[in-house]
Amino acid sequence: MRIWRIVLLPVLLPLLSTSMAPAQAEVAPKRVLVELRKQGGFAGLNDRVTVYGNGCARLSRRTGPTIDKCLTAKEERRLRGHLRHLKIGRSQRPPQGADFITFTLAYDKRRASVYDLPSTWQPVVRHLDKIMEKYWAPD
Repeated sequence: MRIWRIVLLPVLLPLLSTSMAPAQAEVAPKRVLVELRKQGGFAGLNDRVTVYGNGCARLSRRTGPTIDKCLTAKEERRLRGHLRHLKIGRSQRPPQGADFITFTLAYDKRRASVYDLPSTWQPVVRHLDKIMEKYWAPD
């Protein structure tokens, strides 16, 4: 029985290592360019738009599927133009009361959550909302 182990191990080891290589290549992390989350409200809003450095986006809502789409060159150019003027700043304190929507924006290794959109956030959030409306559709 020991002879089979000695003979079988050198044969199986290269086979196992070659079959695992493609799976590792698929799991390669993508660089996130910008991410927007809109959460809250009585309706339980939970929208998320993640745009990667390669120009593709992942869109998800509380209900329905997660959609992966690539932006057009014009959409990506416009987004990058808005991002040049973006100032993340600090997170705001939660306001008193209920039914508030939290906007969380992550860009350039910075993240902040606000309840009232600062002026530099407005073009970015509007553009990402348009992308969400254009590409996300429930099946």
